[in-house]
Amino acid sequence: MEGLAHTIETFVGKLGSFAWGPVMIVFLVGTGLVLSLGTRFVQFRRLGLAFKLLFSKHHAEDGDITPFQALMTSLSATIGTGNIAGVATAIAAGGPGAVFWMWVTASVGGASKLGEAVLAVKYRVTNEKGEKSGGPMYYIKNGMQERYGGNWAWLGWAFALFGFIASFGIGNMVQSNSVADAVRSTLGVPTYITGIVLAVATALVIIGGIKSIARVTSKIVPIMAVVYVLGSLIVLVTKASLIPEAFGLIFSNAFTGKAVGGGLLGTVIRFGVARGVFSNEAGLGSAPIAHAASKINDPAVQGLIASLGSFIDTLIICSMTALVILVSGLVQFTPEGLMAIEGGLSGAALSSAAYGQSLPGIGSFIVSFGLIFFAFSTILGWYYYGSKCFEYIAGVKAVEIYKWMWVVLVFVGATTSLKFVWNLSDTFNGLMAIPNLVALLALCPVIFETVRRYEAKEARDVKAAAVAEPVSK
Repeated sequence: MEGLAHTIETFVGKLGSFAWGPVMIVFLVGTGLVLSLGTRFVQFRRLGLAFKLLFSKHHAEDGDITPFQALMTSLSATIGTGNIAGVATAIAAGGPGAVFWMWVTASVGGASKLGEAVLAVKYRVTNEKGEKSGGPMYYIKNGMQERYGGNWAWLGWAFALFGFIASFGIGNMVQSNSVADAVRSTLGVPTYITGIVLAVATALVIIGGIKSIARVTSKIVPIMAVVYVLGSLIVLVTKASLIPEAFGLIFSNAFTGKAVGGGLLGTVIRFGVARGVFSNEAGLGSAPIAHAASKINDPAVQGLIASLGSFIDTLIICSMTALVILVSGLVQFTPEGLMAIEGGLSGAALSSAAYGQSLPGIGSFIVSFGLIFFAFSTILGWYYYGSKCFEYIAGVKAVEIYKWMWVVLVFVGATTSLKFVWNLSDTFNGLMAIPNLVALLALCPVIFETVRRYEAKEARDVKAAAVAEPVSK
């Protein structure tokens, strides 16, 4: 039996190495670059418009949640351990230069998020309960069939299966385990008590479906993000003189590879890109499942709103974590250019130590409570993703079973060692990207045309308004 377990663990490990290896990294970033070029980097050109649309009160009734709630739900699933522990892990393993490659990933990832949301809204369906269902499984099945003919349902089914398996680890047990560990180390509360509280809280929210999840995440995510960013800004203001040096380390080490004991440049790039993708999930296909539920009929509008995900998650929140770590003094370099981290810290422990050193008394609490609330919101967001994947596989009625499995596993995750679960979920999380990226590249003409039509219509509306203005006066 032990031999079989070892064989399975070895196989999963090799599969995970491929899922997050060089080939997949090139595939993920390359797809984002293709979409960025095809839309003329619309994620940056129309950044202001995207924020304006996010807070607009004008939206259709055809959908389940507002555009703001859709973005917060998708962010709830991405802002979490990746922003706090993932950034620190990238720096510890790949050096400060890894942060640069996180930025590169997020920059092109905005176009991936846009493309995913455009397709999610365009090809979504209404299920038996009158709710919107969408995401990669639907735009693979319906979109690719419409454009290329043939039956592509099998590829959509593969995505749904990967997402279903990944959800139990990356979106459930790993998160509840992180919360239980943080509460135990900060407040001394036993893990089983945290597990019970988390399971009950999760059940109370998810029993109301996407509308209840969206209401909760649209409050938790903005509040915690603001608190975390403000705490970070206080640190950076007090250590403003060290910020130029921090940026210098990021840019210089991004191309030298000397940050990790003289390690290779490929190591720096790999950790930066992998942690960047893990943080914002651009290209993995999870976020469009939430965006498909938005009360927006124009796919381009929801696409622009979705593109903000990578900007907020990585370019703002992850950058804050990285800069606080680099100005803390915990990361040192020898004259030979070799990196040393005080106490050999990594992950959430490094982030906590950096904030604690810079803000004695409250810094470590900001990290701990940020981790708790971000992880809880991730549990809620990923429940929705997993339930929609399971709905595609087994039908709407089967989701009721999934719901209670989810609640039980929240408790199990809080009280159990998760090494194998982490490896398994991390692997399938990466595998989700394969069918999604195939669909994004296959349907990129649809994405480009949708964006072009929207911008052309917007230009005509602006011109018509300018012509009509003198008349109204």
